[in-house]
Amino acid sequence: MLLTLPWVVVAATGLALGLGTVVAVSGLSILGASFLLAWGAETAEKDVPRAFAIAVLAVLAVAPEYAVDALYAWNAGAGGATTAACGQLTAAQIEAQATPLAEACHKANLAIANMTGANRILIGIGWAGIAVFTVWRATRTKDPAVQKRPGRFTDAVQLDTDIATEIAFLTLATLWAFLVPLGGGIGLFDTLFLVGLYVAYIGLVLKSDVEPSEHTVGVPRYLQEWSVPWRPLAVLVLFGYSGAMIFSAVEPFAHGLEEIGIQNGIPEFFMIQWVAPLASESPELIVVAVLVNKARSTAGFNALISSKLNQWTLLIGTIAVVYSIALGQYGTLPFDLRQSAEIWITAAQSFFALAVICNFEISIREALLLFALFISQVLLEFAIIRDWVALPVSSHDLLLAYTALYLLVGTALFVARRRAVARLFGIAGDTVRTAMGRDPVHVERAD
Repeated sequence: MLLTLPWVVVAATGLALGLGTVVAVSGLSILGASFLLAWGAETAEKDVPRAFAIAVLAVLAVAPEYAVDALYAWNAGAGGATTAACGQLTAAQIEAQATPLAEACHKANLAIANMTGANRILIGIGWAGIAVFTVWRATRTKDPAVQKRPGRFTDAVQLDTDIATEIAFLTLATLWAFLVPLGGGIGLFDTLFLVGLYVAYIGLVLKSDVEPSEHTVGVPRYLQEWSVPWRPLAVLVLFGYSGAMIFSAVEPFAHGLEEIGIQNGIPEFFMIQWVAPLASESPELIVVAVLVNKARSTAGFNALISSKLNQWTLLIGTIAVVYSIALGQYGTLPFDLRQSAEIWITAAQSFFALAVICNFEISIREALLLFALFISQVLLEFAIIRDWVALPVSSHDLLLAYTALYLLVGTALFVARRRAVARLFGIAGDTVRTAMGRDPVHVERAD
């Protein structure tokens, strides 16, 4: 709470601070609010299904990313950027933002870049980094989810089979994402399918059972001992306050980092795609690290996968709605060929990541591969943008090459793990059948 108070003072008084000070104060506020958010989610598990508590946690933690992306989508719509209008401009005109229309088309591209960057960071740094952190922390926490195995980089984090539902829904969203660029933009059908998918998921997890929470320790355990209505009230206060802090602090934090980067010669587009999402994703990564630190890696990974699901459904679907409202009529959020490739590589990375966890575990080796593929693409793209290396491919070609690589490796993994995939969808199908009042048909076998 103390970490958030300086930002409360700044926001309430309008105190003018230097760029570096704003980044430091807002960043500390995000850190403090992330702890409060984690406590609220853990406390809520006493009264609501764990999956629903984690879903709420995931939405609040990535709300800053929604806000940043919605801002670009709004500016695109308000400026009259449509598929037809932007199609009459050259890539150079849009990049130079030579006219108000060109600027609006540029904002539409930034909305896609920011969204795809956030999604790739969540997997390339989030999933990979938390897996390594979990195994490392298990030497002290004795986390039962960590499986020690002979060999180098073979230790793995075992995921709860209850996450099968989230993985199944994420698979559907990922397959749909491959079709989005074929429509020339994000339109009505994308919104209906992706938002509908997330609504169906929330409706499903709300019917889950409330599980005992003997694992809870520290502040959440203390709050769980409170009686009704004080316990739910404490949860609402923690969610509300931490959400307000994150929502208000992340834009100055991200903008400050962008300005520092641009002042040091880093291109705006690169900053919007990578630095701003990294800042807006930081609450989620901090929350998960807090859970892992308590030997709650299962809940941590559930939160990461739930975050990926809501970003890959709600975020894509809602920015088209925001764009249409700003436009003043129904419209399709336009983007150029470069952003089509960004969506494809993001979907392909998701496809590969799903192949990694379809057997309900992620090893250190797999986590390092996820990170290596992610960071190598980002660094190569940056080198091409800055003309540091002379490569026989363009940035667009590089994206397509990595897309093909992700798909090739992911498909090979899915084929090799076809029995695990059948088991996963069997468990997810049972969850749906149980929610509908029918008997499950999948029988878990000890392997």
